[in-house]
Amino acid sequence: MDFDFIKDLGYKALDSRLKRISDRMSHDVRKFYKEFGIDVEPNWYLVFMLLQKRTEISITDIAEPLGYSHPSVVVIVKKMTEKGYLVIKKDKKDKRKQIVSLSPKAIAMLPQLELVWESCEKAILKLLSDDISIFPYLDTIDQKLKTDSFHHRFKQEYLKSIHS
Repeated sequence: MDFDFIKDLGYKALDSRLKRISDRMSHDVRKFYKEFGIDVEPNWYLVFMLLQKRTEISITDIAEPLGYSHPSVVVIVKKMTEKGYLVIKKDKKDKRKQIVSLSPKAIAMLPQLELVWESCEKAILKLLSDDISIFPYLDTIDQKLKTDSFHHRFKQEYLKSIHS
């Protein structure tokens, strides 16, 4: 029996459906890394890419463009540092601020990682049948949630339903 409750719920389970897809992809990337002896986590690639472009950056300046919370970036940076991929130093002007950069180990690994990321991108495009029309929809959802949080939207609908 191929009963898929989340799929059957349709838009009502959008968050669960997206999470399930994301979890499957992360699991498979983790499996790939392990199979090829690459000692990184799937969610590190954005930090690698950002540091490749920006060289040195604060944790806040990592969190903001990724849309991640500061604490989640602290966890990622800590793990990457423990594995020897990042170097952390104190900001010269503000000693409370930490400045992050790629370590020599990470820089040496970039060509291999870039090949992995390129292969992943190609696999995603094939998965989408080269149709990237999903992204404008995701952009719209993202922008609407930045303008008015889901919490607020959800709460408004709930309050309307209990007052009607």
